[in-house]
Amino acid sequence: MRRSKQRSQQRSTGKLLLGIFAAAVFAFLLLPLLVVFPISFSSASYLQFPPPGYSLQWYQRYLDDPSWIEATIRSVQAATLCTVLAMGLGVPLSFFLVRSRLPGIRLLDRLTAAPIIVPTIIISIALYGVFSRLQLIGEWYGVAIAHTVLALPFVVILVSASLRSFDEAQEQAAAGLGASWPWIIWRVTLPQLRPSLVSAAFLSFISSFDELVLAMFLSGTSMTLPKKMFDNILMEIDPTIAAVSVLQILLVSVALGLTTLFGRGALTTTITR
Repeated sequence: MRRSKQRSQQRSTGKLLLGIFAAAVFAFLLLPLLVVFPISFSSASYLQFPPPGYSLQWYQRYLDDPSWIEATIRSVQAATLCTVLAMGLGVPLSFFLVRSRLPGIRLLDRLTAAPIIVPTIIISIALYGVFSRLQLIGEWYGVAIAHTVLALPFVVILVSASLRSFDEAQEQAAAGLGASWPWIIWRVTLPQLRPSLVSAAFLSFISSFDELVLAMFLSGTSMTLPKKMFDNILMEIDPTIAAVSVLQILLVSVALGLTTLFGRGALTTTITR
């Protein structure tokens, strides 16, 4: 009894210490926001903290500047196309990797995660060599195709994890009742994979919208929002960059919140895997 009590006390103490450590790390990561948010509402004409007053002038400058709006629209377009391509390729690939019994399928499954492992700068150089021959440099859809390479592993990992825990007896029962396989996949399998599909779609969108390295190589003069922010920091630093950063943080936060709301269970399944 004493040993069990001691073990339970040690576990509770360990959980408490882990929670404190995680909270400290989380607070450390959020510290820059305590500077960025106030500066974005600053009434000063340059970066100054604490701000002498508060104003919406930098948000107004962002909205009135065509270059910022064009970069934002271009990033949204690229992220949307990237999401469509990643889902369109990743979901069938996940079914193939999970359901196939071909030899070497495990090796192919591991290779799908290569874009996560290989440094982005290496992928950027390789894609630049290919895209320059295809005359895709400077095209927003070229950037979207390149982003798909990075987003595809997220789709495959999440969807494959859910497929491995899916009870195939439900598909067999539907087939026994006379349903065709496309109808079974559409009405039986995919609805139960909804958490993974939603999570994969939002992660694909976020990974494309925030990606900078590939955009620096492939976007040319047609800048995406991250590249526009990077160039703005190099050329001229004003509180507009803080306002854009706040809007970008809010967009990503909304996407993550929707992922949590509609994609419950997907990340748990992935971790269990």
